[in-house]
Amino acid sequence: MEDNSKASVAKKLLAVKHESGKSYSQLAEETGLTNVYVAQLLRRQAQLKPQTAPMLRASLPDLTDDLLEEMMRPPLRSYDPHLIQEPTVYRLNEAVMHFGESIKEIINEEFGDGIMSAIDFYCSVDKVKGVDGKDRVVVTFDGKYLPYSEQKSEHMVSRQRPQGN
Repeated sequence: MEDNSKASVAKKLLAVKHESGKSYSQLAEETGLTNVYVAQLLRRQAQLKPQTAPMLRASLPDLTDDLLEEMMRPPLRSYDPHLIQEPTVYRLNEAVMHFGESIKEIINEEFGDGIMSAIDFYCSVDKVKGVDGKDRVVVTFDGKYLPYSEQKSEHMVSRQRPQGN
C-alpha cells in the first residue's frame, strides 16, 4: 500500500520542486500565487484549488495526477512542535513576540477591537537591498481585519425561536 501520509506526500512534492530547479519565487511568478503559498501547497499546509492546478502543473510538469489530486484535498494544517528550535523559525517567533504587543495596539488604534485573520491571509517573503547595500528580508503579512463581536443573545441563531404558524 502506498504511503499517503502528509510527510510522505510533502516529501514527493518537494522532490518535484527540487528536480525542477525552480525557486518558490519563480513558481509564484508562474502561477500568480505568493511564494509562501506555493511553499504551503508543496508542504501540504494549503489546499490546491482546481482552477490553480493547471498553472501549477505547467510550472511543475512532473507533478503526477495522484499528487495533484492529493493537493486538492483539504490538508491537515499542523506544525512540528520542534520547529521552534530551527533558528529562522525561532527568530520569526521572537520578532512577533517582541513586537506583538505594539502591533496589537496599532491594529486596535487603526481598526478597533479586533484581530488579523490568518485564514483570509496572504504572506510573502522578499529580498531587498537596505540603505547600507546589505540584503534584507521583508516578510509581509496581509490579513483581513476581523472585528470582535458584541455577544448579544438575540443574535445567536441557537437562541432564536421559530415563528408561530
